[in-house]
Amino acid sequence: MGPAITHPDKLLFPADGITKGEVCSYYEEVAAVMLPHVAGRPVTMERYPAGIDKKGFIQKDISKGFPAWLQRVETSKRTGSGADHDSVHYPLASDARALLWLANQNSITPHVWTSRVPKLNQPDLCVFDLDPSEDRPAELRAAALAVRDLLAELGLASFVKTSGSKGFHILTALDAQADFEVVRRFAQGAGAVLVKRHPTLFTQEFIKADRGGRIFVDTGRNGYGATFAAVYAVRPKAGAPVSAPCTWQDLESGAVGPQTFTLRTIPARIAKVGDLWRDMYERPHSLRDAIAGLDGLLTEADWKEAVAASTRRPVSRKRARQEKS
Repeated sequence: MGPAITHPDKLLFPADGITKGEVCSYYEEVAAVMLPHVAGRPVTMERYPAGIDKKGFIQKDISKGFPAWLQRVETSKRTGSGADHDSVHYPLASDARALLWLANQNSITPHVWTSRVPKLNQPDLCVFDLDPSEDRPAELRAAALAVRDLLAELGLASFVKTSGSKGFHILTALDAQADFEVVRRFAQGAGAVLVKRHPTLFTQEFIKADRGGRIFVDTGRNGYGATFAAVYAVRPKAGAPVSAPCTWQDLESGAVGPQTFTLRTIPARIAKVGDLWRDMYERPHSLRDAIAGLDGLLTEADWKEAVAASTRRPVSRKRARQEKS
């Protein structure tokens, strides 16, 4: 039996007439296909108590005010840190009841780690998040296909989903043998190859003003404690778009864009095609050979630039100007 839904008539998407009750019903309906992908992953809640037209907030810790039956995991804020005061108690979406509880907290989007308990320091996913600067669908499709082709070149099968926002997420399943630092460095190196091969299409510049209209290949989702929008998660945007799996053919043909699927349309698609990611974890990959392959494609200067671009921050620019003056 699921938790009681409080204030089910509350409008979370006012322009679309979508209530909290409808959001909860959606998560209950998709639980069977969603849970295999999110179970065991620490969840960060993106909550909108007054609906998406008002400012929401991010919540990681549920030290207080959670039901005794809800599974959670305590972990440090930073890898290698074990101090009690530096810990976070994350909820886990291990069953449909947990998904409903999250939705009842006005958590429209659950964001999840790339690792699962009990191997929280060893990711079983590597994520590439494509964030376009401008709405140019053909370029976005070309970028997603370039990521797919590079991963294939490195011996890695990939899966794609709409972000429900502006871009696409491309993922590859890992054998959970490498730690976060190894996976993060691999993703950053792959991003560097993409920039090197397609300099007018991709960028690794964290600072938006420096992207020059190019597509940001965000590999920061692969760090310790970093998250990405869970598959089948609703996003807090007009129309209630869903971050949903699609096929490479869907993407290549232009049949699917970042916000094609919504809370009201994805259940029918699931009924028709099932979970397109159901085979994702059957053949997980080691990164050993893929990392060796990257080393043959990048120079030391390429690596340094990739690190610099993805770690530059506006405040450091300001400090640099002050130091020059």
